[in-house]
Amino acid sequence: MSISFDRALGIHEEALGFRAKRAEVLANNIANADTPHYKARDLDFASMLAEQTGKTQRGPVSLNRTDNLHISAEAMSMGDAGLFYRNPTSPSIDQNTVDLQIEQSNYAENAVNFQASFTLLNGKFKGLVSALRGE
Repeated sequence: MSISFDRALGIHEEALGFRAKRAEVLANNIANADTPHYKARDLDFASMLAEQTGKTQRGPVSLNRTDNLHISAEAMSMGDAGLFYRNPTSPSIDQNTVDLQIEQSNYAENAVNFQASFTLLNGKFKGLVSALRGE
């Protein structure tokens, strides 16, 4: 009997990838807090979850690649689907929409959620290893 990692791990693998991508976007916002005309961006977890759920219901997309340099469909899965520009809470003279306190708060919240997703995924792997050992 084979183990299906997709069914065993559930959405936790995609959630971990989303949290890592969101950390990258939020860190980019923090790094550009003083850049004139920079527009803050963020990722929407609900839209990314809906996209991943729809993808699992439709099944994986497989495309024929005629060259090894072509990008696979799987590499395109974490594109800009949930990426949006954040609305500024207060106007700034230089047209920058980054609010450093909000970005740092979102980054800290994302770090906690990343750790929770990682802990859940780690628990799933421990359960699989336990099942394989027959414990």
